[in-house]
This record gives sequence, structure tokens and C-alpha cells, in this order.
Amino acid sequence: MNLSSLLYPATVRAHVPIDSKKALFPFIGDLAARSLGLDSGEVAEALLERERLGSTGFGRGIALPHAKLPDLGGVRGLFLQLARPIEFQAVDGLPVDLLFVLLSPLDAGADHLKALAGVSRMLRNESVADRLRGAKNDEALYALLVDSEARDAA
Repeated sequence: MNLSSLLYPATVRAHVPIDSKKALFPFIGDLAARSLGLDSGEVAEALLERERLGSTGFGRGIALPHAKLPDLGGVRGLFLQLARPIEFQAVDGLPVDLLFVLLSPLDAGADHLKALAGVSRMLRNESVADRLRGAKNDEALYALLVDSEARDAA
């Protein structure tokens, strides 16, 4: 999995001032609209629909919201480091402050699953998560994400 092909500097945000899960998905939709040219409402609704099936919070303050959308040219990612953790109904009950959002084309079965697995594996690394939490701005966060990938490949 190549994070630099999923993420762009414009899709990574540090210190996002979201205070609830309800406010999160419209924010992600707006970010996807501005940075990827997608329909804000469509993105927010697809993510919310997936979340209704069960929380994508997989523990230790980390969530991996994901959805499939029509007319998307490939798997895309957005990464948010929240200013304060929010309640997310995660499997361990802890609030979430790191979110890696995956958006995939409707027909991206294997690519979607590979991206989910790769991102999940990276974020389960406690030292990676700690460094991401310590990033001071968008640029540092993006560099850490891309650098973590390169370091893991070595």
C-alpha cells in the first residue's frame, strides 16, 4: 500500500476543532469536496451510512471511517488529527482523536480491502500513533504519514 498515492497534503488536517461525531461527517464531506472535487453531501452520507452498520472506531483513539462512492477515480484518503477526542462508540469505548478516512470507487473490492488493512496495520503501531498525535500542523502530519510508510517498507 502506498500512502502517498492515497493522501495529498490538502487531505491531511491537524488540530481539527470538531466536538462531536455528528459534526465530523459534514466536515469530512467539505474537506473531500475542497481537496478531491467530490460532492460534500454524498461523501458525508456514505460515511454516515457505513457508520450506522457499526462503529469504525477500532480502539486506542483511532477510527477508520470508509465508504464506496460512484465516479471516484481510485482509492483516496483523508487524515484528521482532532484537537480533542470525541465519543465514537469505538470497540474499546475510548474516544477517538485520529481518523483515517478511506473513500473508494464502487468496484474497488480488493484495492479497498488492501488499503483498509494497510492503514489499520500502520495505525495499530503505537509509536506511529504517538507521533501522529504530536504533530503540530498539517505539513508535519502529512510528512509523518508518508515517512511512516517509507520506514515500514524498509
